[in-house]
Amino acid sequence: MNDSPAEPGIPRLAARVVLIDAEGRTLLFRGGDPARPEAGTWWFTPGGGVEEGESLSEAARREVLEETGLALAELGEPRVHRRVRFQFAGDLYDQVEHIFVARLDTLAVDTSGWTDTERRNVVEHRWWTLAALRATEETVYPEMLADLLADVLSSP
Repeated sequence: MNDSPAEPGIPRLAARVVLIDAEGRTLLFRGGDPARPEAGTWWFTPGGGVEEGESLSEAARREVLEETGLALAELGEPRVHRRVRFQFAGDLYDQVEHIFVARLDTLAVDTSGWTDTERRNVVEHRWWTLAALRATEETVYPEMLADLLADVLSSP
């Protein structure tokens, strides 16, 4: 599939969450696109598409609950907005993401709420330190995650 800027992608609105534990680590999932195994895998924050009638924060909280089993309180405003074009399962998406930040005390991740797509595409999860994010040569999305985490950790 050609993903040139001239090719329209499927519009998608998404809410993602940078979860930060008491030790300053962030939770990431590693997965890939089974339709393109040659693309390898990458690490990404919890989150996903906004459903009809949902606010951004409602979608972010729902996605975190489904993907981690963690129930978040109110999130406030997104810290970052970005637009990304990507291929997944044979489709080209033109996604606008709103990225929230949430701090938590618990580390237990429950994946029992995963969709079939998540079960097929996500291969692991782990908590990352800022140093590990800065040092990794693996692909991490969003690309500016280390800078965002550093900014949050340096804030009172």
